[in-house]
Amino acid sequence: MTGHSEEEATSQSLKESIEKRVSFPPDEQMVSDFVERRAELQEADSLTLTDIILAYKQSCEKHHVKPNPKALDQLKQITCVIDRARCFDLSGERLDYCSCESLEEILKSVQFDFISLKGAELEQNGASSLLDMFLYYESATHLDVSSNSGMGFSGWLSLSHLLRQSGCLWRLDACNMPMVDYAAQALSKALLTSRLTVLHLENTCLSGKPLFTLVGALKKNVALQELYLSENNLNGYQDSMQLGDLLKYKSTLKTLDLSNNTVSDSGLEEICDALSSQKTGLRTLILSNNHITHLGMSHLQDVLPHLKTLETLNLGKNNLENRGIHTLKESLMINRSLLQLGLASTGITCEGAVTLAEILAENPQIQRLDVRQNQVLAGGLMALSLALKINRSLIRLDLDQHLKEEKYVVRSTAVSLLQAAALNSDSGTGSEVSSRVAAATEGDGCARGGALPPRSKEDFLVETQKMLVSRISDVCAENAMAAKGTALRPSSPDPADCAETTYPLPTQTAD
Repeated sequence: MTGHSEEEATSQSLKESIEKRVSFPPDEQMVSDFVERRAELQEADSLTLTDIILAYKQSCEKHHVKPNPKALDQLKQITCVIDRARCFDLSGERLDYCSCESLEEILKSVQFDFISLKGAELEQNGASSLLDMFLYYESATHLDVSSNSGMGFSGWLSLSHLLRQSGCLWRLDACNMPMVDYAAQALSKALLTSRLTVLHLENTCLSGKPLFTLVGALKKNVALQELYLSENNLNGYQDSMQLGDLLKYKSTLKTLDLSNNTVSDSGLEEICDALSSQKTGLRTLILSNNHITHLGMSHLQDVLPHLKTLETLNLGKNNLENRGIHTLKESLMINRSLLQLGLASTGITCEGAVTLAEILAENPQIQRLDVRQNQVLAGGLMALSLALKINRSLIRLDLDQHLKEEKYVVRSTAVSLLQAAALNSDSGTGSEVSSRVAAATEGDGCARGGALPPRSKEDFLVETQKMLVSRISDVCAENAMAAKGTALRPSSPDPADCAETTYPLPTQTAD
């Protein structure tokens, strides 16, 4: 009996011990945040704009900061507090912790399509607090936190949490700040499950380990469609291998901007190799200003005929020269997916323009061609003009609007080039263009020593350029009007720029 009593006592003691270790918080604590938010949102629906401004001013007084004039001006322009407002721009405004806290009275009442904190000098606590508010109130669909290098570990952790949990954020700009290890890890962790479709990481020192970490996450991401990595000093070796790996395993990526890096010919080989393995995927590839030469065009030459989805290719500001354009000639004639080709500032002369004219004569798909900042003179312009008598798809040809001086010669170099192209061309249509340009140029006063108008011969050539540019513009406009009534897909409203920036291009004018 004694042993049995001891056993019962031990069992009872163990039971009491276990019961003491288990506890649950009250139900009201478990759901308090959710109830509080619902109450806040319901209350916000009944607030007027005057109420919101008053609440913000009172919050500023509570946190001992002055109301932000820029924020107040934008609040006064809001016409409806129920729908998302267009923009809340706080770029360039210094936001310390107290300033960030005072903004909650605005964020709890108004949601925005775009919030800009670019250059707001955010520090760890302020950034963390503000980003937590953005998540809690679903404040923005597009967020810009660029140029805030002081966000620190806590700020990046909150940003990572926002990206993972937000149901409305589709675009993030986080440019012009170094992607240190903890930032790269936080961002990569978020990208594993993030709903982002557009990510801008220009000028973030991504080369090396940060890019490796980022690509590892992006290969598992199924949402991201546009990735902008300009000005990151990405090289043609390890970095380009990582980019090639990304393209091989991420078929959902539609736009990749690598402008203003050092990808070079070797890096282009890695990218082309990856593109060759894609069945569906990239539509826009921006490679402007990447130290690529005419030698790298052999890699593009091999892959272009097989690409079915690539619509925009930007090779501007690379030293391709006429040799590079000639290398691409056959592949561009065969390709039927490319709609926009950027060749601004690539060292092209009239010889290269004649090659492009032959391509246009054979390719019925290209809608836009950019050859600004090249030495395309009267002979090249005439070739392009005559090509447009055959081509009906080109609706925009970007040319320099400042006409170039051109020396008059008894027999122009352009004529010789055109006649040589006509003799050597294997394509009937391309040969016809070259022959017609050569004949037309021979018959002009600009190509032989015949009588000229009463002005200097050089001025006559400039007037010829002006006339050809106007004619080209008119034909492109006619093609654009005709395309509206056909199944021809219209050109993208914001295509990749090759001359000044990545996007968009200025509107072309006739003069």
